[in-house]
Formats: sequence, C-alpha cells, structure tokens
Amino acid sequence: MIPIVKSKVETKLQSFIGIEAYIHSEATSFVFVRNFKIKVTHAFIAGEGPFRTALRFDGHGWLRMEAITHYEIDENGFLLLAGYDDRGRMNVALHIGKEPFPE
Repeated sequence: MIPIVKSKVETKLQSFIGIEAYIHSEATSFVFVRNFKIKVTHAFIAGEGPFRTALRFDGHGWLRMEAITHYEIDENGFLLLAGYDDRGRMNVALHIGKEPFPE
C-alpha cells in the first residue's frame, strides 16, 4: 500500500456512485463486515492526512472511516484503504469493489 493521493482515491471512490458495490470494513478488533452489498449514492474523502472517508448507501445509511493513511487499487479494481498507526499497525480498513471479496 502507498500513502494516500487524495485526488486518485477520490476519483476511484466516486466511480462507485450509482452502482451496487461490496464493502469490507474493519476497525481494529472491534468491527468486521465482509461482502456487505450496498448501492453507493455518495462518496467522499476529506482532510489533509490522515483522511476521513464516507460512503452513503441506498440513500439512507452512511459508513464513515477515520484515520485512513494508505491505499491500493488492485488488479481486480478493488479500492483498498487502510489506516496505520505510528508503529505500522493497521487500525482501520475500508475495501470496496464491484464484485464480492473472496471468502
């Protein structure tokens, strides 16, 4: 993963608007969601780093992640976002793709 380039992540996030997408999300050991299917209606990235990302789905709900520091767009088009602390440990993750994530 590489440090966030806000314009690239914003463009990729917004490419999911209007379609059904699958998300995988984690926050340390407290929250884990995999292959949650949503229809994205809004997508945002904000801040100067670490970043905040937000997805509005189905016109009703929001998923917001804070402290995002790194990203990757893999060969299958999945957008992988993660937040690492100063010791290199992942604290949060938000992955979004047009297909379900492998189990």
